[in-house]
Amino acid sequence: MITTVVGKTFLEAYNAKYEVNKSPKEFFEEVYFELFYNHAKYMQWVTNSPFVQMKTGQKPELLTHTERIEKLENLFEKVENSEPDASFALGFPASELKEYASTSGLVSDLVIPTTPDDIYLSWIGSGLGIGVAGGFSILYNDAKITLQTFEGWKIYRKYLEDDGLDKLRGNQINTWNGQWLKYSLDKDEYREDFDFTELTNQKIFAVSETLAEVNTVNWSELFFSLSQLYPQGELTGYVYGFGQTNKTIGFIPFYLKSGSRIIDIYRQLFGELNTDKKRFEALFGMHIKRACELGSIGLQALRPEGLVKYMKEDKTISLKKEEDTFNYYAYKTWLIAMISKNKDEITDYTLELAETFLEYRNRGSKNDRKTLLEKLFSTKTKKAFLTNLTEMIEGFEKEEDRLKLRNFRNETHLMTNEEFEYFHILLKFDYTFVEKNNKN
Repeated sequence: MITTVVGKTFLEAYNAKYEVNKSPKEFFEEVYFELFYNHAKYMQWVTNSPFVQMKTGQKPELLTHTERIEKLENLFEKVENSEPDASFALGFPASELKEYASTSGLVSDLVIPTTPDDIYLSWIGSGLGIGVAGGFSILYNDAKITLQTFEGWKIYRKYLEDDGLDKLRGNQINTWNGQWLKYSLDKDEYREDFDFTELTNQKIFAVSETLAEVNTVNWSELFFSLSQLYPQGELTGYVYGFGQTNKTIGFIPFYLKSGSRIIDIYRQLFGELNTDKKRFEALFGMHIKRACELGSIGLQALRPEGLVKYMKEDKTISLKKEEDTFNYYAYKTWLIAMISKNKDEITDYTLELAETFLEYRNRGSKNDRKTLLEKLFSTKTKKAFLTNLTEMIEGFEKEEDRLKLRNFRNETHLMTNEEFEYFHILLKFDYTFVEKNNKN
């Protein structure tokens, strides 16, 4: 099972880094159990597992040390003597004999040999799952990512044991993993002397009068942080959800270089990313399930959700508020990334064209030019766009403008329908932008 594979990758990296030689059972007993379960607050709740099967009157927060060790020994006994099922082998199918009210993923008719080591590794791997918004988690079979995730385990446990944070929820390890990776891998945001207040300011924790809990990270924000670890990298992630109803999407390629591409294009267009970086990155990314339906996660999946309405409706962006301008920069960055995804250089000639179109409209004495521009921007097809553009070209007074637009017409003719859709939206946005600046 994938949890076992990821657990094995991590343990090999852990042994190498700390120059030890722990077996899966030794690591589980000496490290995993001590961090996750040998406390009043658990870090992980595994339905039907020995750690959550309570005798009459027992509650996790009231268990004695002896009672917790008893539950650990119950697990050992199951590992040695029972057929593996999801109640103590994480990521495995649910038991058909015990009729647990849960579903199974990765079920096979093939008899797959399973050792006790595989079961302990499945626990370790499950604890390395990265929770993201939408009810899914991601597992990366990558030594660097798993080791970095492990470093976060100790931080989460430290906060759970802090007397001043008695309101902090347990059992959020996978959600915590996502926030920890996003924060700790972000070279611009991470501080070595961080504390709970800093993480709350970063919106990693949500705190109210009665409860403190870890917020769930958007997959796109995690994606941008991972792209700093592997700027030109590609990783395969296993996307799933464990719970009363297990959900399996499967293995999805993550093209992390797309995150680097977005940041690079922004810098080329607007200078250094001195805006609100968290706010900027949060604009990107469709729902994780929809992103996975694309077959891979890269530039296409990073499409800003707020851009969709402009792709479906005949409307342009409003630039009345500061937030609108902020969104315009993000949308423009993504659109240019899509238009230039197969090119080494990026070009921003839509802004120059928009200025040319505005000058054309302002030189007219009637509304005919304004009407023609409205037809140009409202058209749905490339053929209609080229027809309106051809009609417009002869109305330009300067030969250099006419030549520029003829070249543009020829370039537009060679665009794919997808490229034209992105280009057309971007041209409308840039026209709105230069029009607004011209009025100021």
